[in-house]
Amino acid sequence: KDIAIISRVGKPICFKVLAIEYDDNGGATAILSRRSAQMECLHKYLMCLDPGDIIPARITHLEHFGAFVDVGCGIASLLSIDCISVSRISHPKDRFYIGMPIKAIVKSIDRETGRIYVTHKELLGTWEENASRFRVGQTVVGIVRSVEQYGIFIELAPNLAGLAEYKEGISVGQSVAVYIKNIIPERMKIKLVIIDSCKGEQNTMKMEYYVSSDKEHLDYWRYSPVGTAKIIESRFSS
Repeated sequence: KDIAIISRVGKPICFKVLAIEYDDNGGATAILSRRSAQMECLHKYLMCLDPGDIIPARITHLEHFGAFVDVGCGIASLLSIDCISVSRISHPKDRFYIGMPIKAIVKSIDRETGRIYVTHKELLGTWEENASRFRVGQTVVGIVRSVEQYGIFIELAPNLAGLAEYKEGISVGQSVAVYIKNIIPERMKIKLVIIDSCKGEQNTMKMEYYVSSDKEHLDYWRYSPVGTAKIIESRFSS
């Protein structure tokens, strides 16, 4: 059972060839080590990173509290659910799928244990960058993320949600058509009116990264527009 878990049957893994042994008939057997490859990746790549570095990663496992990502050679890092996006989700499956390639930012590194923690929301754009895609009077499609007595939160983009008045028959995960009633940057508010809803759940929304492909590091990120009372920001330091 343990060997089956380690081997990840049917999935590609990294390893180092330690030796090649030959039998009396000339048949060759390669002696492989996954641990040796991981230790080299850890010391020559991961431990050389700094908080704020943008790295490629791949989703390997989803739990209610977050997603585990492969940050190199099968080494796992935890991406907690609150670091996935600004727009709230009930489960990481609302944003990711197993095997999905993503970008991530190194949040912190414990150099004694070799553990690396990553974040993702800072790559999905600020409030203003996301809101600039919409205008008052427009009708768009969103996904219901939360239903409260005082209103319904609807995701318009992975880092942007608006609030509509409560309406019977609407449930979390539903895809809805909404009318944009107002956009208020100084309060980071978007007021919506639900026009129609679709049966079933959509859950996932296409992600768009707001960083150039050649950018490799981020020192500071601020989600909130200038002048807002509520400040949402991230600072990265070694």
